[in-house]
Amino acid sequence: MGGLNGDVNKPPRQNIYAAMSEVRLSGGEILVECLLREGVEYVFGIPGDRSLPFYDAIYRIGAKKGLRFVMTRHEQAAAHMADAYHRVTGKVAVCHGTVGPGAADLVPGVYAAYADSIPMIVITSQNQTFRIYPDHGSMQALDQHNLFKPITKWSVVINHVSRIPELLQRAFRIALSGRPGPVHIDIPSDVVAEEVSLDPEKTIPPPSMYRPIHPPTPDASLIREAALMLAHAQLPLIHSGAGVIRCGASEEVRSLAELLKAPVITSLAGRGAVPEDAEYCLIPGSPGALVAESMADVVLHVGGKLGDGDMWGRSPPWGEVGVQRWIQIDIDPEMIGLNRPVDLGIVGDAKLVLRKIIEELRGMNLEPVRDLSEFRRLTEEWERRFLEIALSSPSHPIHPLRVVYEVRRFFPRDAISVVDGGNTAVWAHYLNRIYEPRTFLWAGDSGHLGAGLPYAIASKLAMPERDVYVLVGDGAFMLNVQELETAARLKTDIITIVFNDAQWGMIKGAQKLLFNSRYIGVDFMDVRHDLVAEAMGCKGIRVERAEDLRDALDEAVASGRPSVIDVRVDSEANLTPPDLETLAAIWLEGVEMPERKEEVRIEQPQTNP
Repeated sequence: MGGLNGDVNKPPRQNIYAAMSEVRLSGGEILVECLLREGVEYVFGIPGDRSLPFYDAIYRIGAKKGLRFVMTRHEQAAAHMADAYHRVTGKVAVCHGTVGPGAADLVPGVYAAYADSIPMIVITSQNQTFRIYPDHGSMQALDQHNLFKPITKWSVVINHVSRIPELLQRAFRIALSGRPGPVHIDIPSDVVAEEVSLDPEKTIPPPSMYRPIHPPTPDASLIREAALMLAHAQLPLIHSGAGVIRCGASEEVRSLAELLKAPVITSLAGRGAVPEDAEYCLIPGSPGALVAESMADVVLHVGGKLGDGDMWGRSPPWGEVGVQRWIQIDIDPEMIGLNRPVDLGIVGDAKLVLRKIIEELRGMNLEPVRDLSEFRRLTEEWERRFLEIALSSPSHPIHPLRVVYEVRRFFPRDAISVVDGGNTAVWAHYLNRIYEPRTFLWAGDSGHLGAGLPYAIASKLAMPERDVYVLVGDGAFMLNVQELETAARLKTDIITIVFNDAQWGMIKGAQKLLFNSRYIGVDFMDVRHDLVAEAMGCKGIRVERAEDLRDALDEAVASGRPSVIDVRVDSEANLTPPDLETLAAIWLEGVEMPERKEEVRIEQPQTNP
């Protein structure tokens, strides 16, 4: 008896072709074979009916070769997880969304990755080729190709199954070459299901045959010039951006700092390139860093764009253009001199360029004598001020700094630290020290909220032997709270510390500072995040007194489950961290704010019943 799939006694398709000289593969199978050639280990997403051949291929072919599918509860989280997987491992992961709403839901996570130059492959399913571009009335129709163009390095529609290998190879080449970033691949449902005769061993070559796997050699004369500038400097300074971590150049930065006896200041996104308790490391934004930035006569700027967190390299706090000399190293020529004119620009991989500069300097037999103790003293005094606030504040309600202090001293140096939120991220900056590369995750350039929980889950999948903790505001936490179920299902025993002040703290703080405490749209109910966690299979703990924080952390670890510690922090203290006014000045530069007028109350007229 037949049915929709034909004769029920008919052998499976793979057996029919087993004896043939040419193997017939579906588009989904070819896609999986391409991902396996690139060593992809994870696809994060939510299945849809337009992509079933792809998921079936992961099940039948990919799983036995190390390709794993992770279902999330929202596509945004899938994109965040692919992003985080690269931040922690340096490997490329894939996120997937089905046609229309599934693809659109990926956008927030892809945007955060694009802003921070994170390479990943974004795959979206699409309606059939004969119904799209332009659409003529199909359900869930969406121009996904153009939707992703502004937030990816490249977006492409694969309109024939035979082009999948070629275009996947191009996608990886673009994602990983130059300044890295996400790429988008849109695959119609008939293309992913269609079969073609193809021998993957002959048609899908290894990466070395279709993209550069070694960085270009930098110009030797520029290397020599940079080394001479640094060797003759009175006070050289190294400014290390996130690109240093992405290309694995942390060891070179540390070696150069020790060779030159030069201070190192990382960008906010580049933290962890050097241990933050090293004598030459100055915490960004600290008085020691600001003094060093103004005094340095030569700055070596590596792997960053000098954004608003770096004050765009302007004077002050940096030295004047033409007086303070700048060397900039970046893989992307468009970054050279982007926000500050340079005296010497070197386009190249930071790791290779720094290694060449170190070789030149060692040949000069340098013996610099520089005393960095004053810069370090200023930085440590700045930290000590926050520590005093943390330890002297009342036990109830709990000051946000006390939470940061207790959490950071609980976890080992190599723990992976994830930060998510507005004021929570500011407070964390003061006392949440980072000691190793690839152990600090924060959607810094986008300032995106809700990434913390997905970042942590992917980090634990990547590094199961490491402790992973999240410092997150209650507003940011609730944006992807559904991923607690994902954490429990995957048995990723992360620990999430929620700073619960029942408000959008940063925005309410700005309304307090700039609008005379006229608050609108910033207050929540007191949500029991610990009970939400329990309902999703995680451990939930509520803390209301500072002395209970340590016991709560012990209890969370002992549970062996993903845990949420819901900490009731001082809502008034959380409104205005010390740098809030500085941040507001940066973000509102050029915007004329209204005068702080007193609230005018209008009495409603009385009406007779």
